[in-house]
Amino acid sequence: MPQPTLTLIPPSDPDTAEQWRLDQRMNDLAGLILSHTPGDGIHQTAIARLHLVHLTVPQPPAIGIYQPSMCILAQGRKRVMLGDEVYIYDRSRYIVGTVGMAVTGEVLDATPERPYLCFRLDFDPRAIADMVLELNLAIPPRQASARGLFLENASIPMVDAALRLIGLLDTPEDIAALAPLAERELLYRLLRSPQGWRLVQAAMQDSHAQRIARAIHWLQGRFTEPLRIDDMAAAAHMSASALHHHFKAVTAMSPLQYQKRLRLQEARRLLLSESLDAATAGHRVGYESPSQFSREYGRMFGAPPARDLQRLRLARDGLAVASQY
Repeated sequence: MPQPTLTLIPPSDPDTAEQWRLDQRMNDLAGLILSHTPGDGIHQTAIARLHLVHLTVPQPPAIGIYQPSMCILAQGRKRVMLGDEVYIYDRSRYIVGTVGMAVTGEVLDATPERPYLCFRLDFDPRAIADMVLELNLAIPPRQASARGLFLENASIPMVDAALRLIGLLDTPEDIAALAPLAERELLYRLLRSPQGWRLVQAAMQDSHAQRIARAIHWLQGRFTEPLRIDDMAAAAHMSASALHHHFKAVTAMSPLQYQKRLRLQEARRLLLSESLDAATAGHRVGYESPSQFSREYGRMFGAPPARDLQRLRLARDGLAVASQY
């Protein structure tokens, strides 16, 4: 005798029904992420800019760089700290980074029964700029500089676009033709969202946000060298005073603070991956004084290099990816 099928009927109240439908889409997204992540970790997919993350344990605070991207959580919860600002997101709202942001991230909710499941799409700045021009979107005032990190409420059209993109992993022969269309729809939904003007600002040539993005790129390539603000300002085509003002408006920190984060993060990587001693790692990233390096390292990571390295080695297989996804 055939088994009866279960039909899920949405509630009659419009607001409740809309939330119900969004929850169903998020459940579908969670299922697809699970099917393409065989275990804990960060999973590169066959779609170049798409990464999937699966974690079954919470992750402690970790410092890292958010590259320009959007992250949708199908399951779980995360806290991101940008300077003194705190951003908490879950399946009800996603996070967007418009430039490379130095942040501290912490995965709050993750269990084997309900793992943390994240969909991340990295941005193609040229595709965003082309779409802004094609859609003739309003350009924010040039003098305004907005944070390069923001939260936006999840929506059914946005999650549907994410489902279409990740669904292509089941038909790899369709990726080359259809993935660009699905990515384009995600960008379109984002640009049309209430906070989409921030992405418009970051994408447009000669905007302050675009100039700060250029300054960040310049700094990321030279962070081991002494910081010369005039050279950095020249690379961004700004005055030194304008660079300071708009850099802090976008990143919530000064260029010197940003450089320090880059240096200490790279030193931490060197300590773990190349087994360097603290003095050598500090010198490699630009510190002339070992004592200054150890002091600033301890302030940043909560322990001096030797003790932090012990902790890192114990956690090496524990997937400390909170800062990136």
